[in-house]
Amino acid sequence: MAAKSDRAPVPDPAEQDAFFPSKYSLSQYVSPKTDFDGADYPNAYTGNKWKVLLIATQERYLEMAGGEFFSTGNHPVEMLLPMIHLDAAGFDIDIATISGDSVKFEVWAFPKEDEAVKRIYEKYKNKIRKPLKLEEVWGNGFTTDTPYLGVFIPGGHGVLNDVPASPTVGKILRWALDNQRYYISLCHGPASMLAADVGNGPGSKSIFDNYEIVVFPDSLDTGANIEMGYIPGKMPWLVADRLRERGVKVLNSDITGKVHRDRCVLTGDSPLASNNLGKLAATTLLNAV
Repeated sequence: MAAKSDRAPVPDPAEQDAFFPSKYSLSQYVSPKTDFDGADYPNAYTGNKWKVLLIATQERYLEMAGGEFFSTGNHPVEMLLPMIHLDAAGFDIDIATISGDSVKFEVWAFPKEDEAVKRIYEKYKNKIRKPLKLEEVWGNGFTTDTPYLGVFIPGGHGVLNDVPASPTVGKILRWALDNQRYYISLCHGPASMLAADVGNGPGSKSIFDNYEIVVFPDSLDTGANIEMGYIPGKMPWLVADRLRERGVKVLNSDITGKVHRDRCVLTGDSPLASNNLGKLAATTLLNAV
């Protein structure tokens, strides 16, 4: 049994009322290595037309329902492991945040002994620290000639801060589905689907209505994640619940590393799905070209 103190969220000295996950929760959730087992794509893309747009969060602190702040960001495994596969498959990756400020990582979740993850981080380090500003990427709008074959939005609780409420993210997602481009996301990242509703009138139908996905289950954010001190309090809102309200069909109730494809929507259930989602995304995009 873990000591009670080990289950207490750890204060973040950089911000009042902000907390990192407890020591106990990290012992349960964070491993020094991932399940990465290679990224060999003999038919890797060698052209210069197609690439991937990665939309990350620049926000560190998620305000919880009780006013506490969760010191979060993007989960490094959820972002970097799929990047390994997309990069190995020959697709260059543009990285953007809504503000153009640097990508925020949950550094406490970085797999410190995983050399493959370290290498992809170093390769894209400059883009991670100096990402594009999403509104400037969008410019006057995307067209059928826009080179993004996939739009990848990784998870981490931090994505709830800004991405689901972004009109620009919504425009990009509507463009993607209209033009048979691929939406790739996992864990809390599918919260970004809500951005497609921004600016729509009451009673409007979501573009993701009747799509099947896997996502991080609400039951963990209302139960175990609080009990073990992974998050410092109740969530401000629940991702799967909100998506169901918009007609999205959530297939999973637990986390097993499951991935799922429904038309051009590719999703994974948790950090455990990072490697599997990378493989699915890489092979799907390669088949498309």
